[in-house]
Amino acid sequence: MKKKNLLYRVIIIAVVTIIGLYLVIGPRRRPTLRDFTWSGIKASLASNIHLGLDLQGGLHLVMRVKTDEFLRKLTEDNYTAAQNAAKDAGYEIKGGQPQIGGGNYRIILEPADVARANEIKDAIEKKVELGDTSVWAYNTSGSQMIWTMTQNAQRVLADNATQQALNIIDSRINALGITEPTLQTHGAQSSHQILLQMPGEQNPERIKDLLKGESRLELVHVIGPPSPAPATTYPTEADALATLGPVPPPNRKVLPYAERGDPTDSTDQQQQKPTQYVVVETPAIIDGTELRNASATQASGGRADDYEISFSLKKAGADKFGAWTGSHINEYMGVVLDGKVRSIAYIKSQIYDQGQITGRFTQQAAEDLALTLRSGALPAPIEYLEERTVGPSLGADSIRAGVRASLVGLGLVVVFMLVYYRGSGVNAVIALILNMILMLAGLIVFGATLTLPGIAGMILTIGMAVDSNVLIFERIREELRSGKTVPSAVEQGFTRAFITIIDTHVTTIVSSLFLFVFGTGPIRGFAVTLVIGLLVNLFSAVYVSRTIFIWLLTRKERVESLSI
Repeated sequence: MKKKNLLYRVIIIAVVTIIGLYLVIGPRRRPTLRDFTWSGIKASLASNIHLGLDLQGGLHLVMRVKTDEFLRKLTEDNYTAAQNAAKDAGYEIKGGQPQIGGGNYRIILEPADVARANEIKDAIEKKVELGDTSVWAYNTSGSQMIWTMTQNAQRVLADNATQQALNIIDSRINALGITEPTLQTHGAQSSHQILLQMPGEQNPERIKDLLKGESRLELVHVIGPPSPAPATTYPTEADALATLGPVPPPNRKVLPYAERGDPTDSTDQQQQKPTQYVVVETPAIIDGTELRNASATQASGGRADDYEISFSLKKAGADKFGAWTGSHINEYMGVVLDGKVRSIAYIKSQIYDQGQITGRFTQQAAEDLALTLRSGALPAPIEYLEERTVGPSLGADSIRAGVRASLVGLGLVVVFMLVYYRGSGVNAVIALILNMILMLAGLIVFGATLTLPGIAGMILTIGMAVDSNVLIFERIREELRSGKTVPSAVEQGFTRAFITIIDTHVTTIVSSLFLFVFGTGPIRGFAVTLVIGLLVNLFSAVYVSRTIFIWLLTRKERVESLSI
């Protein structure tokens, strides 16, 4: 019966060991003999174990979402929408302004007929979100109608803008294919900060440009005579504003317009036309929220390195776009990105769900712009508070130092166990080596990222594994001193030490879970490594070590002594 039980144990240990070894050094494809050479094993290790920023090198960014800008724009947009809603309902507004400052966001309107203020309020709140009392508080002061954003709404909207920015950044980073990026909120909730770590990334400027780009797409009506007359442009912003009169109407605004030169041709760059200005109608015909897809395509009829962005619209946007273009044949429409007119074209025929943004983009610029358009516009600008680029050589130094520390620690522990516990020390060393293999396999299975604190967790696990063996061996010694036979002493040693081992491991795992839940990236990496190591240790230090003792005791009918 004992031999049958031993056979089952050996089979389980052998299967677990083989699977663990393959997870650590095996390729993720059909293996070849070359994969099991020293160079092949190193290549598989590098591929299987995901290294963190501190080991691989890469980019560390802390950014802040400018939620005050978001709330300011929200207030200004609602002010414009309120003026337009009152005008559409037939009410005259003689003045007003969005009032922003000191943490307050107000919309002030002055109707020409104060007696009709309640009628105007009802007409506005039917079309504009100012009727939401959880966001806007309404009151009057003399001839003024005032909507004030509540403090609670400011906090909720700012938090939502931060979360939305985090989601958009996440979609942009994932599209780049960066391995194991870390993206999370950072600092106090009221700070509205986001932490981004990208292992292996060595081009911070491109990433920063990609992340901070709001990519706010709008298709707008450019005011001016229809084709065949050219699009109406003005040399200066003052000239464009002068055409709107002393008080610009609320449904008109002036935007800059510059034709892009060839970015690969310095001569063309020098000869490109200066920035001009155009008058456009607001609100936009459609905006980026109604975009379904965007992709970079080679420009038709252009140079081989000229690219444009083709986009398609969702059904609701396509219906609006189709209705507008159908009623504005030969009139001019502008494509606006981040407040600048990128291209102007006249409407030849009714258009529904397809369009292009032209302007002689390079392939990478077109692909980056298409990516940011697909992921959506950031709700507010972001600013960079902290930037660190960790070079790959520094990461390699960290790996060498961590591996050296682990090997030195492991070597000292092996020497101690062999000297102090003699033959039984071999038992502990085998269990310890298996512990290291299975711990790395566990990191790979759970997709964990190995960081420098994670290596510290591995070194600490070596100590915990040795501690478990010491508890067992010392208990066996006590049983032998009390006169027990060797088989009985081994049995009682494992049984009575097991409760203590479970107690120490469970308490440490609970502590590690708290570190994981409340800690930041490096601390969480330490916690993950430690938990995996402790769970593996229960298998290696107890199950494997006991199996070796069972094998030793079954070799003879009667064992008189034990090397311990």
